[in-house]
Amino acid sequence: MAVDTLLERITDYANRPDPYPLYAELREAGVARQTDGSYLVGGYYDIVALFHNPRLSSDRRNRAGTYSGLPADEEEPRPFIRLDDPEHRRLRSLATRPFGPPHSPGRIDAMRDEITRITDELIESLQGRTRVDVVDDFAYPLPVSVICRLLGVPREDEPTFREGSNAIIDSGDIRPGEDLGTSQRAGNQARAQMGRYLVDLAEQRRGRPGDDMLSAFVNDPDPSGGLTREELAATAVLLLVAGHETTVNLITNGVLTLLRHPDQLARLRHEPDLLPGAVEELLRYEPPVHLLERIPLTHVDVAGTTIPKGVPVLLVLASGNRDPKRFRDPDRFDPTRRDNQHLGFGSGIHICYGAPLARVEAQIALVALLPHLTTATLVEDPPPYRNSAVLRGPRHLPIELAPSPQTR
Repeated sequence: MAVDTLLERITDYANRPDPYPLYAELREAGVARQTDGSYLVGGYYDIVALFHNPRLSSDRRNRAGTYSGLPADEEEPRPFIRLDDPEHRRLRSLATRPFGPPHSPGRIDAMRDEITRITDELIESLQGRTRVDVVDDFAYPLPVSVICRLLGVPREDEPTFREGSNAIIDSGDIRPGEDLGTSQRAGNQARAQMGRYLVDLAEQRRGRPGDDMLSAFVNDPDPSGGLTREELAATAVLLLVAGHETTVNLITNGVLTLLRHPDQLARLRHEPDLLPGAVEELLRYEPPVHLLERIPLTHVDVAGTTIPKGVPVLLVLASGNRDPKRFRDPDRFDPTRRDNQHLGFGSGIHICYGAPLARVEAQIALVALLPHLTTATLVEDPPPYRNSAVLRGPRHLPIELAPSPQTR
């Protein structure tokens, strides 16, 4: 089939359970121009080079024209992942102060006990049940609770974010040939509502800080100034949504992969020290994010193809993660894989801000789940997937659990 239809086929929901043969086709093509004029890049080394190329922009305002099926600009204010340096660097640095080194080096380690407690509560709620939905009963509530505690969102407000998060994720999806106007407006409305809520919550803590990130944002002592109200809204919404959506996929894809590889599941159960490496392999083998967009600020040569200024380039991270030129036997799930410099969190100046937290959450979650997965079976394989081709993961993952001895 023609490579100029690859994006249509990759984003076709029918291919959501297994897009990897299409990614192999993309790597064979090198660089694939699509019918809307955009380009797909799927080779590992090409993707890494573009991530580190300062002539590639993350700001959609640099597009030369409009492209049906690609998400349009967000309404102002833009989150820092949609900006270039120096503005990106300034906002990301302000967001990092209360989150990690050098200003808050112990933040993630201090969360371990809380993450473990939340995980234990969720595991306890599964006791005595013979059928659970990994997404609804575990993989979604865990990271939502964690990011809400980190930001300082009251526990009773946690359930209100799911619909808004779904609208924001849907507005960033890629659907060639479709008019995304309706989903874009819904996403912008959800961002605005969520932003107002989070800014109001933060303002309540101005001068009365707690041990949370919203408090830190509005009580920043730096004389150079902190986030404006608009920047705080965009940053807080970004952290809330990105802070749980990708981790939901990481945990759910992880459970699905382990149930499909019972030999590796059994090995991890008996060798839990392998889990950090297993999480890295899951990030390579079934990453939460499959595609990212960049815009050339000038003509750029990639694998013998010249991509014009302003024309969108879609970096297919999940394809790069399966590139045999970089990874030996790339279609094999191997928790002991060495030299696993995957693209699961991207690369370059926009590498995932929350990667350290996501790693800790996934490791703690899988340690707690492993004993229960040993006798679990999938109800559906493949399971129903989310609509998004960008943030790819099961919408639900029903599994059957063997009854405990007490309930037999």
